[in-house]
Amino acid sequence: MDPQQDLSQDSFRWLVAGLRHHLEEERESGFEGWPLGVKNETKQKPAREQTDRKHQDRTLAEVRQELGECQRCKLHRKRKHIVFGSGNPKARLVFVGEGPGRDEDLQGEPFVGQAGKLLTRIIEAIQLTREEVYIANIIKCRPPENRNPEPDEIAACEPFLVQQLKVIQPKLICALGTFAAQTLLQTAEKISALRGKFHSYQGILLMPTYHPAYLLRNPNYKREVWEDVKKVKAEYEKL
Repeated sequence: MDPQQDLSQDSFRWLVAGLRHHLEEERESGFEGWPLGVKNETKQKPAREQTDRKHQDRTLAEVRQELGECQRCKLHRKRKHIVFGSGNPKARLVFVGEGPGRDEDLQGEPFVGQAGKLLTRIIEAIQLTREEVYIANIIKCRPPENRNPEPDEIAACEPFLVQQLKVIQPKLICALGTFAAQTLLQTAEKISALRGKFHSYQGILLMPTYHPAYLLRNPNYKREVWEDVKKVKAEYEKL
């Protein structure tokens, strides 16, 4: 055998033995080896973290800024004010109505007319205040003559309500009236069939009930609403 080849083999054996000895020492100290794909993970992880932080750090003010002086549907033509929402931005309970009425359109705040006063009494009846909850609507502009919102108007506006709910992250939602309940639950069922029991919206407990404006016209339904909000109160107290 060539002496130089013999020397090379000896050197190789010494190198392998040294490397094996080094790895054994590393393993004894807790080292378990290098993970596969380190470079790819390093490149991808910051992007995911940035996306998560962006979602978590989003505020209601940013959602309102994105809405802007909205002209996404025909309702902007006759509105006085966009009615975005009001209350606690970290509320555990959110009330969602149908849309602004005349008083809300004039003042730019949700539920400030006669129906709003009744809603305030409902909230106070479960030992809460308007400042502790959040109040919003499916649509942000008043339909002419308080008519029902049309499908294209709901489609244009609902994404902003979805963003509001993502920012607030409530534990409970009370949907006031047919359009609020049907829109959030993506159903055509009547409010009379939906109310009285909890449903799920994006993993959040949702209780549909009659709209306060409906109660002003039909006061004999107040008992049903009281039964609904008592269930909301019971769940709220568990939080």
